[in-house]
Amino acid sequence: MANAPDDKKEEQVVEAKASAKKPAAKKAAAKKPAAKKTAAPKAKAAAKKSAEKAKAESKPAAEKKATPKKKAPAIVAEVPRMKQVYRDDVVEVLKREFGYKNLMQVPKIEKIVLNIGLGEALDSNSAVGAATGDLQKITGQKPLENKARVSIANFKLREGSVIGTSVTLRGSRMWQFYDRFVNITLPRTRDFRGISRTAFDGRGNYSLGLRDQSTFPEIDYNEIDRMRGMQLTFVTTARTDEEGRRLLELLGMPFARVDEPVGAL
Repeated sequence: MANAPDDKKEEQVVEAKASAKKPAAKKAAAKKPAAKKTAAPKAKAAAKKSAEKAKAESKPAAEKKATPKKKAPAIVAEVPRMKQVYRDDVVEVLKREFGYKNLMQVPKIEKIVLNIGLGEALDSNSAVGAATGDLQKITGQKPLENKARVSIANFKLREGSVIGTSVTLRGSRMWQFYDRFVNITLPRTRDFRGISRTAFDGRGNYSLGLRDQSTFPEIDYNEIDRMRGMQLTFVTTARTDEEGRRLLELLGMPFARVDEPVGAL
């Protein structure tokens, strides 16, 4: 019985300690919702950022689908200078002088043929390669080797032997070659006084012969093995020699005057 007051005191001390711990627990419990509140806005901000990223990623795809595909630009080929001169100036003059009613009646250059005869090829094996190389430099096109069709014993000619090389120019290469030939090659000829006005075949086609290939600017005089002549034929759609002569004259072909002698090329 003597210990009863002490027990009461101990119970009071325990209750005081318990009451002191309860407010602390309440404070901790009060703090927990605050932590939840601070975590909620962060989650919302992260969700907003992810949504914005998704929209940003989806926008380019939508824009690609919405924008029409751009077509590739068309390739525009440059028209040769001499061809443009023919279209702008020569056609109108020919229509006025000869009275053509249709544009298709106006004559034009159809093709240019360059030919080198190689009689020396029967004795020299390197002549074919040299002549082919020179003609390729002049025209920018691979030449065609012309072979004999029959055998002729008197000329030591056998069937299938190479006796010449030739190139046929059409289109843009033809106009570019004509421009260089008229404005550069012919003026380089020594003692040049013009070309013959009568070298037509009766159907508007003109033939011209050159003594050597060194007059062309593409040929280096120090690299050629020997001088070789060549023949050029300008094939036109003209019906008469007068129409063909006027066509070439308007395109700059330097014909000799009627009262002047023609120098050898």
